[in-house]
Amino acid sequence: MLQAVNISKSYGSEVVLENVSFVVNPGERSGLIGPNGSGKSTLLRIIAGVEEADSGHVVLGSGASLAWIPQGFEVDTAQTLGEAVRRGLADHANAFDLLLEVERKMARAHGSELDALIEEYGRVSDEFTLLGGYDVEHRIAAIIEGLDIGAIPDDTPLSTLSGGQRTRAGLASIIASGPDVLLLDEPTNHLDIQALEWLEEYLSTYAGAAVIVSHDRAFLDGAVTGILDLNGLRPGIADYPGNYSDYSYARERELEKQTSAWKDQEAERRRIERDITQTKQTALRTETSTTHDFYRRRAKKVARKAKVRERRLEKMLSSPDRVERPKPERTMKLDFGRTPRGGSRVLLLEDVGHEYGGKWLFQDVNLVLEHGERVALLGPNGCGKSTLLKLVTGHATPSLGSVRIGENIRVGYMPQDQAGLDWSMSPLEMVRQATDMTETEARTMLHLYLFQGDEALLPAGNLSYGQRSRLLFARLVLQGANFLVLDEPMNHLDIPSREQFEEALAAFPGTVLMVSHDRTFIDRYATGIWAVEEETVRRYPDRGKLGSR
Repeated sequence: MLQAVNISKSYGSEVVLENVSFVVNPGERSGLIGPNGSGKSTLLRIIAGVEEADSGHVVLGSGASLAWIPQGFEVDTAQTLGEAVRRGLADHANAFDLLLEVERKMARAHGSELDALIEEYGRVSDEFTLLGGYDVEHRIAAIIEGLDIGAIPDDTPLSTLSGGQRTRAGLASIIASGPDVLLLDEPTNHLDIQALEWLEEYLSTYAGAAVIVSHDRAFLDGAVTGILDLNGLRPGIADYPGNYSDYSYARERELEKQTSAWKDQEAERRRIERDITQTKQTALRTETSTTHDFYRRRAKKVARKAKVRERRLEKMLSSPDRVERPKPERTMKLDFGRTPRGGSRVLLLEDVGHEYGGKWLFQDVNLVLEHGERVALLGPNGCGKSTLLKLVTGHATPSLGSVRIGENIRVGYMPQDQAGLDWSMSPLEMVRQATDMTETEARTMLHLYLFQGDEALLPAGNLSYGQRSRLLFARLVLQGANFLVLDEPMNHLDIPSREQFEEALAAFPGTVLMVSHDRTFIDRYATGIWAVEEETVRRYPDRGKLGSR
């Protein structure tokens, strides 16, 4: 169905993809993973035909249709929701209109004309049925309901919807078109847990071939049948069967085996080098300590033996079978460091209510957040989670009630959609603006967040989504906060960076209130859940409640 053959791509002197080959058959769903900057999005663009490879080619099955939803997907905001969702169904709509037209003609026709129209109606009806027939509208209804936009009227302009709702409308249009090959680049961003689970279920029965870029480990466990690893232990791309957990286990065993083989190889190399050194020293001592021809000839033979061993060592080190030293993964060096202790009561919400657009998002909210808690704020998209965080951080004022921050509490806020960055400023400028660091100190800090060379000088608007997220983390650390308020902080972070973030947050001595749909993170690190539901916010101290949220 889909085959990539020796795909290579470079930008100037930077090699992004090199000899990447893989096959995805019908019914297979491959999770494409790798660190930020490893070329995942570039590979999808090449497969989709919007970018050319330097060498290699892509093969699709005969007559196969392909659909691609890129990262940061944009839709035409001049369209209505219904128009956007049905964007890829023009052939179906045309077939339906033609069917109605033939029916109208049949109602007025007689004799041989009617016979011809009946024959044409059969042909048009077959084509309409082949394109999905009357089941298409039922399928669309199920898709938009599953993606949590079913309650929005079809005639709603996309310009009035949130960024997350527009992204889900775009995803709905791709799924509704029923492609044979599906390319998804970070589809889980902007999806709540209910929509994530729906998408997993949809993909589990998808009959075509799918390649999915995602850093959501739980989603990869539930949605894919194989993992394609870019920049892994082997050059090119490595193909692993099973879901992400299967891959993680297999890769760990592979890494252990490679590390052990490399250590054995290094031990053998050192042994041979010692033997060569000793042999040379023996030959040199013999040759310089005697004038006897017999012993001098023996010394020269010993010296030649050392030369032969040196050539064997060189051959061993240049052999294609030589085991390379395992490469350490580049990850953020995220450390929130020491923070002021602050009071035991961090946040107090008293009778809080907030209205937006003539509708109450939530009312009668009475909650307390204590020092050291790590609370995940959950709820469907559009329910008011981000608004609640803005009330907590003082970026908005509640319609009713009061929001109080505890004594000596310093708030660090990371908004959703990477808002708050000045797109015209570089990472270096923003870090220096926030601190009294020298340029060298600021560059050293940014290096910990994987900004290499001139990347620290690029305007934020030219950075990748992953780079912007890491810059926001760097600024957050500089604030020295003891209360972190985070709105989808792990969107666009690769898996190693997510794991490093989890470790840093686990060691953070302060308090955390965070919107996240990363179920792996919530299960491991959240000490409680606040859920926006039924126009209020309820507390669930047991993480096991996640399954019902």
